[in-house]
Amino acid sequence: MSTPNPRRQLRPTDVKRLNRTWRRATGSRLAMILESVTGPFNIGSVFRTAAAFGVETIWLAGNATPPTNPKAQKTALGTDRLVEWHEPVPAVDAVRAAKEKGYRVVAVELTGDAAPLHEASLGGDVCLVVGSEDHGCSPALLEAADAVVYIPQVGRVGSLNVSVAAAITLAEARRQEWVTAAVHP
Repeated sequence: MSTPNPRRQLRPTDVKRLNRTWRRATGSRLAMILESVTGPFNIGSVFRTAAAFGVETIWLAGNATPPTNPKAQKTALGTDRLVEWHEPVPAVDAVRAAKEKGYRVVAVELTGDAAPLHEASLGGDVCLVVGSEDHGCSPALLEAADAVVYIPQVGRVGSLNVSVAAAITLAEARRQEWVTAAVHP
């Protein structure tokens, strides 16, 4: 009698079952603010990652490109319909809207008071903010945020692509929640 290979790729039904297990262990709400993220491929990638991690709402701020942009659609692959999103507004208005919905707003930026991502408390209902590809988060947004975190890096490059930074931060927020819940599917 042979045993099935545990390293075979999961079938779609198995993937659904696995994802359902993780969803049951996920009680916190995640949201995002994308401030002046203009690259359509970045927008599409962030939306796809946001949908994968169960982000409920994305507020676009400043001159952010909407996910309806045809180039954004190439990387979003339709996932923008799985996440509620709002047309661009001034950054401070987006922060206010997130706070009114009960989110603690945490910006991802290099500032003097930013905490390393892995040491930051990302529990509860959190709205993560990433800023423009060129200039990051605006001073007004940073002032309005509840906290600021940064992603430690040890290489010779000083920054990450905005969609990669969003993915790392979303993954860490969920990881913290799942470690607390001690989920082991």
